[in-house]
Amino acid sequence: MNQSDPTQTGSTQYVVRDPRTGQAVKSYPTATAADIASALDRASTAYADWGRRTSVAERAKLIGRVADLHEERQEELADLIVLEMGKPRDEALGEVGFCAAIYRYYADNAESFLADEPIDLLDGTGSALVRRSPVGVLLGIMPWNFPCYQVARFAGPNLVAGNTVVLKHAPQCPSSAKAIERIFVDAGLPQGAYVNIYATNEQVAEIIADPRVQGVSLTGSERAGAAVAEIAGRNLKKVVLELGGSDPFIVLGAGDLDATVQAAIDARVYNTGQACNAGKRIIVLDELYDDFVAALQTALAAAAVDSPLSSLAAADNLASQVDRAVAQGAELRTTGERDGAFFPAGVLLGVDPNNDVFHEELFGPVAMVFKVGSEEEAVRVANDTPFGLGSYVFTDDPEQAQRVADQLDVGMVFINGVNADGVELPFGGVKRSGFGRELGRYGIEEFVNKKLIRTIA
Repeated sequence: MNQSDPTQTGSTQYVVRDPRTGQAVKSYPTATAADIASALDRASTAYADWGRRTSVAERAKLIGRVADLHEERQEELADLIVLEMGKPRDEALGEVGFCAAIYRYYADNAESFLADEPIDLLDGTGSALVRRSPVGVLLGIMPWNFPCYQVARFAGPNLVAGNTVVLKHAPQCPSSAKAIERIFVDAGLPQGAYVNIYATNEQVAEIIADPRVQGVSLTGSERAGAAVAEIAGRNLKKVVLELGGSDPFIVLGAGDLDATVQAAIDARVYNTGQACNAGKRIIVLDELYDDFVAALQTALAAAAVDSPLSSLAAADNLASQVDRAVAQGAELRTTGERDGAFFPAGVLLGVDPNNDVFHEELFGPVAMVFKVGSEEEAVRVANDTPFGLGSYVFTDDPEQAQRVADQLDVGMVFINGVNADGVELPFGGVKRSGFGRELGRYGIEEFVNKKLIRTIA
């Protein structure tokens, strides 16, 4: 996922800039040293009550109210998302609705997820159990491509578990960051339970090192993840990282070719192609390849991609990758011409392992398409990437689907479907896509103390 490194030195500007025009709309002052000290003080003080003195049921009730407020303020939040990063409005509304579902899921299930877990003792003497309890203050570092959703899947489970949250959002999403913080305040959470900060890059490193901070969750680029993990490692802090992805979309059978092509388009151009788990590498069996590519081009031309990328810089970066790929031998088939941050959908054909883009992530509505001669070659090409986030397998053979799924070096496999994420389904990857999981029961397990309590008599 392309995002600037939050630990680099240099100034950080929190500015809302309309990607359609490039014009600055509103700016926010970055935090002072006093602001950061106050944020950490408030989060640490709040933890003493929120994490140690409130029950899971009490916290769940307030997180349920957070879900309600996301629904009540859906239009307002969607407006901010559209303005800050150019997301199509219907998708922005869907994002906010999904956030509400995430908060409600954890509100509804927290008591069962966090219940004591008895252990059957081998010697039968006394009793033992594992008790899940919060660990303290957590730092969240969030990206721009899903301004509300990324926050929800971090904050929802961790707050209901009793941790407190200090949240550093992407510099281009300060208005969303402020609106989200207001929701937690209005929902009735105590002051300091959720604190938004407009931190500078240097301050992020200082926050991670602060002994009151017990863990860090980052969604962003490989470079950002490596930098944050390095600082956290020096300070013995746990990290959850959700980084880039170049997910394979494997076509081994297509009883309905048009439906499979449409699924490929949906997997590639959702959020204007700016999703870490988008289907970015389409791998097609040779006997289906020609028909598939022809149908894909026709469908792409009909699928109007009329929203901009998140910024002019994002479009510049994608253009540089595509131009370099073509210079190194790939063929670009595109639906139009670039106009500022508006980038036309397209496909790159003939990409081989010697082309730089073969092992890169394309963050925009451009897919690579590969022809393979067998199931074995499809798996090999799918795994020949530094990333290991998600994947998609399309086939009419159920046994083949499971066989291929077992061989993919990824954190998630979706068979014969796309955009099938759910609040109950764990999200995360392997290799350079990061580690740890969010959402589902696994999402609440990352930052809790699984404390053994053994009673002898």
